[in-house]
Formats: sequence, structure tokens, C-alpha cells
Amino acid sequence: MKLGLQLGYWQRHADDATETVLAAERLGYDSVWTAEAYGSDAFTPLAWYGARTSRIKLGTSVAQLSARPPVTTAMTAMTLDHLTGGRLLLGVGASGPQVVEGWYGQPFAKPLARTREYVEIMRKVWRREEPVTSEGPHYPLPLAGGLGKPLKLITHPLRSDIPVYLGAEGPKNVALAAEVAQGWLPLFAFPAKIEEMYGESLAGASEGFDVAAMVMVIVSDDVRSALDGVKLMLTLYIGGMGAKQRNFHADIIGRMGYAEAAEHIQALYLAGRKDEAFRAIPDELADGISLVGPPGRIKERLESWRKSPVTSLLVMGPRDEHSLKLIRDLVLG
Repeated sequence: MKLGLQLGYWQRHADDATETVLAAERLGYDSVWTAEAYGSDAFTPLAWYGARTSRIKLGTSVAQLSARPPVTTAMTAMTLDHLTGGRLLLGVGASGPQVVEGWYGQPFAKPLARTREYVEIMRKVWRREEPVTSEGPHYPLPLAGGLGKPLKLITHPLRSDIPVYLGAEGPKNVALAAEVAQGWLPLFAFPAKIEEMYGESLAGASEGFDVAAMVMVIVSDDVRSALDGVKLMLTLYIGGMGAKQRNFHADIIGRMGYAEAAEHIQALYLAGRKDEAFRAIPDELADGISLVGPPGRIKERLESWRKSPVTSLLVMGPRDEHSLKLIRDLVLG
């Protein structure tokens, strides 16, 4: 199992995680990942950290499709991959209708078809075999009826096969990741339930397909307090990260076997009763998707992750070298 560090969103100048990334590289972590929603972008912090490191891989988890046309993401990925000596892992995802429609002003239509087309265009750009064309319908190139003509990337990529990961939560999206990508980035993974939830979707994955699961890790002798930290995060995602009619995070919690709880939590949250929503999160759910407690407890609970389809653990939470070393020793032995 490989070990990565998930930094999430960059928030402000004080959030410079350079020392954390350098520590992770010294400790043998395989990768570091950044995120974007409607604040910082995912690529700029990676360029910052990439300029200060030499070995650790650099991943976006995830770059939103609606933020950039596919050729723009392809150019950005190619440039960063070149500058960092071929260390980029490009995670992309469709996001959700609230962000796509509310922030980018675009329709959230046919995310599966859009994702497939997006990835195909990026790969055409990187291969440079011929001028890039696409019949669409989501990203037609060149635009019909205008003066545009098919173009080929000016710069030769360092790698024509930059690894693509998909951020996906639904079974069809996961199946698409297994078909067209080198990896899958699940936001919430319950290791004991992955096979049941996604076994069929992952059946077509090629050898070496990387299931890179984000997992909150809290090393503490106070298990109750640590679980509450996980529940606080879940309250926001289940309750507020999505519309009432369409919340992909609540949906995935439902598929884990907590549909009734997810519906109740969301209703409480949207009614402004956030404390009650927090208390409604089942401990079993919070414990199942995280690794919390003293080192011995974490080591014991790691066994379910090792038996699951997960091949990379992307650790969320710890920023100090002591904690990163402790986690490395537990995961990598």
C-alpha cells in the first residue's frame, strides 16, 4: 500500500504547507495532493511545493472539469509535469450542480459523457499525433461555423501519458474511472464495504489501477474526541455540501447502509439544527471511514484497509513530522 498526504484546500498565506510536504518527502510518502472548490485552485499550490521538492509525486484531488476547458487542463498539466520532472498525477472530477451551476455558471448535464470526452481530448493533446479535433457534443473542436482550425500542442510533453485519476462517488462514475483512468479518488471509503458497493464497477480495471482513498487520521488517546472530529466533517458534507434534491455525498453515505440517517442529518442541517445533525452521525460510520485513536488502535483498524481494494492511503489531517512519521511506520511498517 502506498502512502500519500492530502492537504485539501489552500486557505491563506499562513497555510503554506511547504515544511509538511518536505517532511513527507523525507519520510518516504509517495505523493501529496491538493484540492479546489470555489476558493484556491489545485494547481498553483502544487507548483509551489513541486519547486521545493524533488521526488514526491504531485496530485490534484480534484481539478474540476467545469473550471477549465479540457485543453486548458491538458496544457496546465503538461507544463507542471515538465517543470517537476514528470511527477504529476492529474485527478479530475465533475463536482456537483451547486458549484458547477452556481460558481461556473454552466449546466450540470451528463457528467459521465462529459468526463469521458474531457479525458479523451486531454490525451489527444498530450499525444501530439495530429491536430486535436472532437465531435463533441460537450467540447466540440474546432467550433463549428467559425474561423477556428484544428491545432496541435506547440510544446512536446515530457510524458504523453500523464496519469489521470477520477474523483467519483457513484457506481457508474467508478466504472468509468476503471475504464478510462489510471486511478480512482474516493472521498469517503468504508473499507469493509468497498467490495460490496463497487466490486462490479472495479471489475474492468487494468492491472496497476490505483484506488487512492482519502482517509482522515487523528492520532489521539481520546477516541471520543477524535471521532467527533470526523463527525464534524461528515456533518458538513452530508448536510450542506449539495442541494437537498441532489447531494452526492449524502447518496454515498446512503449506499454504505445509512440512507435513513443521511436523510435525517441533511434535514436537520438544512433546518439550521446543526448541533442535532452532528449528534445524528452514527459513530460506526465515522469510525468506518477514518483511522482514529492511539497508535495501537489505528494499527489494528488498518487491517481492514489492507484487505480492501484500496492501494493508496491519502492521509488527511496531520501536518507535523512526528505524526507523519508515526503514520508512515504504522502503514508501511
